[in-house]
Amino acid sequence: MQSQTLTPFKLFAGPTRYMVPLFQRPYVWNREDQWEPLWEDVRTVAERLLESTAAGPFEAPNVSPHFLGAIVVDQQPVPVGFIDLRHIIDGQQRLTTLQLLLDAAQLVMQQHGRQQDAEALATLILNSKAIARSGDDVFKVWPTSHDQAAFRAAMSDHVQVSEELATSRIAEAHAYFTDAVTEWCEPTGDPDKAALRLAALARTLAHYLRVVVIDLEPGDNAQVIFETLNHRGTPLLAADLVKNLVFQRADQERLDVNDLYERHWRAFDSKLWRREIRQGRLHRPRIDVFLNYWLVMKRTREVQADRIFVDFRDYLAEPGRGVLDTVEELAASAGVYERLESAPWTSPEGTFAYRALSVLDAFAFGPFLLWLFGQPEMDVPPGQRRMALTAIESWLVRRMLCRLGTKAYNKLVVELLGLTRDGESSTVGDRVRAHLASQTADATRWPRDAEVVDNVLVQPLYTAITRARLRMVLEAIEDHCRTPKSEEQHCIRGRLTIEHVMPQGWREHWLLPPGSDEARATRRDRLVHTLGNLTLVNGRLNPALSNRPWTDQEATARVQARKGKRSLLGDHSVLMLNRQIVDGWPQSWSEEAIEVRGRQLAEAVVAIWARP
Repeated sequence: MQSQTLTPFKLFAGPTRYMVPLFQRPYVWNREDQWEPLWEDVRTVAERLLESTAAGPFEAPNVSPHFLGAIVVDQQPVPVGFIDLRHIIDGQQRLTTLQLLLDAAQLVMQQHGRQQDAEALATLILNSKAIARSGDDVFKVWPTSHDQAAFRAAMSDHVQVSEELATSRIAEAHAYFTDAVTEWCEPTGDPDKAALRLAALARTLAHYLRVVVIDLEPGDNAQVIFETLNHRGTPLLAADLVKNLVFQRADQERLDVNDLYERHWRAFDSKLWRREIRQGRLHRPRIDVFLNYWLVMKRTREVQADRIFVDFRDYLAEPGRGVLDTVEELAASAGVYERLESAPWTSPEGTFAYRALSVLDAFAFGPFLLWLFGQPEMDVPPGQRRMALTAIESWLVRRMLCRLGTKAYNKLVVELLGLTRDGESSTVGDRVRAHLASQTADATRWPRDAEVVDNVLVQPLYTAITRARLRMVLEAIEDHCRTPKSEEQHCIRGRLTIEHVMPQGWREHWLLPPGSDEARATRRDRLVHTLGNLTLVNGRLNPALSNRPWTDQEATARVQARKGKRSLLGDHSVLMLNRQIVDGWPQSWSEEAIEVRGRQLAEAVVAIWARP
């Protein structure tokens, strides 16, 4: 490698192109973290130039230049007479941003500055059309495929950026720099002062910025250098490193990399795939989550989040493994992943995704779901698929209600994937159910009916589990109580509010029977948070209303109100849970009522989430 420190003038003045290879990630810099700090640094240098009186405003040896960082480029062979071409191995975000800033400043100079300053910057942005072999060869920096349309529009001052492209990071960066430069030069004030400021900015951009350029030499391994620079402590996604490796290998295998990108990889560069999603307490990029699932599925072993790239590299290096087949498999699995995410919430897979993944945070089962839904129906019949989902969901819910741990989930998922390798896919549902039922250790056992019922009756679930999980259990019971002839077989998920039938503040209006001792009050305090005393309502009842006595007569006598708690719940009787309470206990709601209803709900729970 050879390194040298260059100004933007020396970097861009001659006919040259710095091209971002197809395998690089798209442009991801943003205003808060990169654009604003860069502009502040450049503006500060320009203002120091203006203030310097040592040798005139533009000959200022006492003004220190600003260091932008380093880039790594790889010289590409080109025929005689063609524009010099280098691939950007590292630093594409920095070079792309510098070009956007140069072009934005040049645009403002054309409008409010001196013509010679605008022309001087133009030579650092565009190659002469006389030597450009194609229209895009005029650009001295050319981004990866995903950003080319936005870059072309933003850098072509006479072209109106479309509404679709205007939301791209490229267009937003160009617009930000244009506005920042315009505001700084104050064009609505003194025109001469604005021109003087822009002249100082032109000088700063051309000669008072520094970039360390590392030129690779023949024999240097660009892939290894890329990994070394980016795989430790930088915000590159694991998917960015995977993409780089895939297309480097595709190029080595003499595949049509552009066709491979367009058909199988372009979607992965979209904002949707790079958006962060929640996984338990963490947020991770969607594409990295998917790659993690895919690798666990393929390798049938655990893959740590910080080893996604390393495991993918090892997988791709296995004998007989080709890039084309691997990328095609990735794309097919991505389609499965998207279908699972968008499944209707009333469908079996949608119900499972809501209960198991969204509410119970059982993301460890993602790799098994990728495999399960990636199989054709001739191999895995729909009935067997539903059986597998039902068994896993029951196993998860029962363990949650019995307050059992989750640490062994990853290991269990690997075991389930092993079943797909060892046996017939056509019986996968039976095999999954049998495997879960055979577990005996506390870390993986499937609780039996008696244990679940005991926990539902005794555990203060309102305080023992999260509201979302408790709501999900009550929603499932509500659905179970409805019949196919009901107007709505499924209640709306995640939107109803949990309500105590006997209020938490029962001491205010709910009197204990005469002669009751402290043990009776303690028993009531314990039962008030159990499942038998909980229901769902369409909107949270006002606490003053929620604490009312049970019957209308009691409410009239004690709080001078027309309706008691039973009537208030009757207003929500569209829900079967409330209709059963209102119809079943017209005169009183007591500890005995809570226990009776608790057992009814416990029996519903073990029926909904059945176990062999």
